[in-house]
Amino acid sequence: MKFSEVIGQEEVKDQLLKQLRTGNIPHAQLFHGPEGVGKLPMALAYASALLCTNPQNGEACGTCTACKMTNKLQHPDLHFVFPIHQSKKFSDNFISQWREQIEETPYFAMTDWQERLNVENQQVHIFVAESDRILRKISLTSQQGGYKVMIIWQADLMNVETANKLLKILEEPTPQTAFILISNHPDRLLPTILSRTRRMEFRPLTEGEISTALRQRNALQPDDAAIIAHQSAGSYVRALQQIHISEENETFFDFFVMLMRLGYGRKVRDLSQWTDRVAEWGRERQKRFLAYAQNLVRENFIYNFREQELIYMSKKESEFAKNFSRFVNERNVYGMMDELADAERDISSNGNAKIVFFDLALKIIMLIKK
Repeated sequence: MKFSEVIGQEEVKDQLLKQLRTGNIPHAQLFHGPEGVGKLPMALAYASALLCTNPQNGEACGTCTACKMTNKLQHPDLHFVFPIHQSKKFSDNFISQWREQIEETPYFAMTDWQERLNVENQQVHIFVAESDRILRKISLTSQQGGYKVMIIWQADLMNVETANKLLKILEEPTPQTAFILISNHPDRLLPTILSRTRRMEFRPLTEGEISTALRQRNALQPDDAAIIAHQSAGSYVRALQQIHISEENETFFDFFVMLMRLGYGRKVRDLSQWTDRVAEWGRERQKRFLAYAQNLVRENFIYNFREQELIYMSKKESEFAKNFSRFVNERNVYGMMDELADAERDISSNGNAKIVFFDLALKIIMLIKK
């Protein structure tokens, strides 16, 4: 992958290219920022340039043997660590799925990775056994005679023991070794690890950058690309999700409307049936619905201000908001958001779905009348 293939982030590109041109390569860097803004693609571009045997002004040539191996994620000096679901296995056990995911697109979310592993309802982590593998790989001599690159995706999902072992490696780096830690939540990393990395902050992408990418890479019409870019809140991953999960969002919209209408009508028996249907979904899908519902409540509250540039809804959602938004006001919006967030927290903590959603439905009855 080349820097030219990474969407936006020109300031970060300039800093990294300066490192490559001057040879001032930090032994450990932290790429941090919101999800979906290009941290992993940038890390891949940086690794490609670092491992290339014939770089052009800091950029990978794309044609040498090293570049061809890197493009296939098969370079012997390029290593990956990422969250998995089995504590007695390693990232290398799932490298084929990792390659498939990046070949499809290097812009993906944690939920995409969990789906790839077929573990949507399980938590994933970077387990302590992984740190021993990192140490062994880094201690070996470079097979191609140049740099060794270790990319750790979602580094904040390391447990404390894993992080402490990694810290020892970062404190005593081997020559010509480059660590790239990637995190959406750098505040969850140990302060001692943060202090031993050079931080590269990634900003949200602009609507123009996302719209252009959608037209060029996904063949969207300009109007459709502009609408999705506006709704994506600076994340290209979210923009891709808008394209690919429209069917799921249709279902979420229908269930949200049903919840609000039944709550307004105080139809407890029908709400019980609604609860039974939602409880049949997988836990990750339930969490996505609750996140969707929070967003739609927020958007309906903002709709009351009639400031079009602040509204991020689809045409169908906007049509519904014309009548529904007046029921979301300063007297109940915080209550609704809190109840939905609490339900999402309880589902994440493996709470009983029927109890969680029926309790939510009863709370909506009280709130929507305010």
